Amino acid sequence: MTDQAVTATVARNDAQHRFEVWYGDRLAGFAEFRERDRDIVFIATEVDTEFTAIGLGDVLVREAVEDVIERDLLVVARCPFLKGWLDKHPEFDAHVVGKGVQR
Repeated sequence: MTDQAVTATVARNDAQHRFEVWYGDRLAGFAEFRERDRDIVFIATEVDTEFTAIGLGDVLVREAVEDVIERDLLVVARCPFLKGWLDKHPEFDAHVVGKGVQR
């Protein structure tokens, strides 16, 4: 008998203006945003300490940024966690205001 692996999923919750990361049936964290014109402004990211060691913050922000790009919008990083993550992932610079997008 094998254990079924618990998976992380990310969902955009427009009603609460945030992306949520779920670990199984548990809300593990979120990235709060505001939509302004063609920008998605990320304000804060929080991941429960119970889930930080398994990389759910990385999963959360990667999928949030990819969602923004898929919708042909731009990322504005006001959140320190997201800023730090973007610094480590220059492949997304072309979609980030203040990096590949200058105003």
